[in-house]
Order: sequence, then C-alpha cells, then structure tokens
Amino acid sequence: MPHVSGRHFLQIPGPTNVPEGVLRAMAAPTIDHRGPEFAALTREVLAGMAAVIRTRQPVVLFPASGTGAWEAALANTLSPGDRVLMAETGHFATLWRDIALRLGLDPVFVPGDWRRGVDAAGIEARLAEDGGHGIRAVCVVHNETSTGVTSDIAAVRRALDAARHPALLMVDTISSLASIDYRHDEWGVDVTVGASQKGLMLPPGLSFNAVGERALAAHGAARLPRSYWDWAPILRANERGFFPYTPATNLLFGLREALRMLQSEGLERVFARHDRHAEATRRAVQAWGLELLCANPSEYSSSLTAVLTPSGHDAAGLLDVILERFDMALGVGLGKLAGRVFRIGHLGDLNDLSLLGTLAGVEMGLGLASIPHRSGGVDAAMTYLASSARPAISTTAAK
Repeated sequence: MPHVSGRHFLQIPGPTNVPEGVLRAMAAPTIDHRGPEFAALTREVLAGMAAVIRTRQPVVLFPASGTGAWEAALANTLSPGDRVLMAETGHFATLWRDIALRLGLDPVFVPGDWRRGVDAAGIEARLAEDGGHGIRAVCVVHNETSTGVTSDIAAVRRALDAARHPALLMVDTISSLASIDYRHDEWGVDVTVGASQKGLMLPPGLSFNAVGERALAAHGAARLPRSYWDWAPILRANERGFFPYTPATNLLFGLREALRMLQSEGLERVFARHDRHAEATRRAVQAWGLELLCANPSEYSSSLTAVLTPSGHDAAGLLDVILERFDMALGVGLGKLAGRVFRIGHLGDLNDLSLLGTLAGVEMGLGLASIPHRSGGVDAAMTYLASSARPAISTTAAK
C-alpha cells in the first residue's frame, strides 16, 4: 500500500481515537502485577472508574471486550431457565439477548423498531403481568451504538418501582459512559456493563461490571456456570490491589491516564462537549436534507449520529468512497440496517476542527457517491460551533 499523508480519520462510534497521552502511558515498561506499584495502580483506576460511573459500589474489571462484561453480568446473577426481560432497541440489544439464550436463560423481548429507545411503559406493563416475579432481570442498552438512540434509564427504574417488581436492572453503557450523563447509584441500577474503547478513550481490551448490593446478593444464589467471569475472586483480590489472574497491565496504565484526563476536564464539561458536537452533526445532516434514524429528538445520542440514505442508494457504497478518497472510516449499518444507514461517531477524544473535517469528508463523499443531498451541511455545523459556547480547553484537547 502506498503511503497516505495525514492522519487516518477514525470516526466510527468505537473504537475511538486514542489520545497521545494514553498511548504514551501504555508504552511504559510492564511492571510486576503482584508488587506494591501495581496495587497502587489498581486502587487508583478502580476509584476513578467508580467516579465516572457515579457509584460507591464495587467495579469489577475484566481483560475482555464488552461482550465478556455482558456475559459476566448474566452469569453472576442468574440461574438456568431464569426469565430475563430485554428491550429490542437495536443490533447490540439483540446480541445481548443471543448471549442470554446461549447461557440457557429465557429472554423475553419487548419489541422495538430500532428508531426509538426503551419503552418504559411497555417494561412496566410486562412486569405488572408477572405476579409471580418469574422475571429475574431487566436488561437494557443505554445508548444503542447501531442506531444512535439513547434510552431514559431513570424512566426504566421508575417502571420497575411502579410495578413493585424485584427484578434486577442491568444496563449496557458501552457507548455512553464518559460521553453521556450516567448515574448508577442515583438511577438504581444493579449491574452496569461497559468497555474501554469508546468514551474512555482506550483501545479495546478492558470491560467492567459495576455491581450493586442486590446484584451481589443475587450472586450468592446464582447457578449459571462461571469461572473466569466470577466476581467473587476478583473482588477478594482487589481488596489488596491485585487480580486473581494476570491482568492487562499496560491497558490499566492507559486507563489511569484516561481517567486523569476526564477528571481534569470534568465530567459535566465532557458531557457538554459531546452534546455540542452531536448537535453540530445533526445540523449538518438536516442541512443535507437527509433523515436521522433516531425518530425522537429527546432520544438523540450525543455519542453518534446514524443517518438514513435515500431509498435506492447504498450506504455501504458511500462509506467505501469516503474511505478510498479521504482515508476516513465511518460506521456501517448493522443487522437489519445494513446498507441503509451510515453512522458518524463523535465521541471520545474529539475537538471542533476534527468534527468539521469529518463532516467535510461526508459532504464531499455524498457528492462523489451521487447520493441526493443539498450542500451546506458543513457550513451549518461550522456556524453552530462558532456561535455556541465551547467548554474550556481541556487536558485532552491540549495534549
């Protein structure tokens, strides 16, 4: 392959761009994972993760993708044949259901059209019908990466409370954590699931569960097989700053640096930055005359924007043109959205100029791929960014 000048634009909704400071931190020499320096590292990253998740409950880290954290959440709390209520919000909610099936659980899907978030009223109705409390858990995705739709987790908790149902509430935050406001304790979440490669600004390879008191109590009675994913030995080892296996030491170095960056910028500023970039992107899409996949403005995602291509035009072909001509990767349509949408990631380590470059690549690509559209999307985004309040320059942006 010939050399391509400039940096590759990685604008998929995860993995995201890794800041230089995080890359440098991971390049440090590996240390003894049973020594005092490592114990201090473990304690710092666990405390930092709890602050981002907004919990005082334990956080369990795994060397794994988010899929592993999905399995861990189920395997540590449930038994064979348990019924699990899940919401069909998109491709990743569907994959979580598939894991539940393979584990021998009985998932019940609340149907959805992949353009809207969790139907809290539908959840409440299903739970109200379950007088015998056979449903043991409710599993929802906070921000559906395949659709660009964010669900109201506080409303889901209110639905469980209104139905007076004891089911555990499990929430996937893989593409929302450190990008969109999330509150494990305040929203009464029992298990939070997340991963490293999106808002946490790391490469793939770390995932986690934040574990509430009710989930820990359920762990004692759960009968699904578990070994590697078992919370108990990890929590015991974490008390001394260690792990019961060889951990991903250098990813933990990177996580420590990423958490320091987030702390320096401040979570509220991080969320405001993501909100602002998401709004600029939507203004570009609207100026192009294209349709957002998310149907409800109150559920627009601040992590990514999914865009429908006009009928008869292939989104995958558009992405091929953009990659070939401008060395920029955008997210493809997944599952039943394949070929129908493209996804613009605007989460993680991103600033105004990077976003405008991304939108310029999209606008030029639309023309080259002969996708019907109007010009002026970049201008609309630029006008909004120039006139809107920008958070103070952060450690992340000033590295």
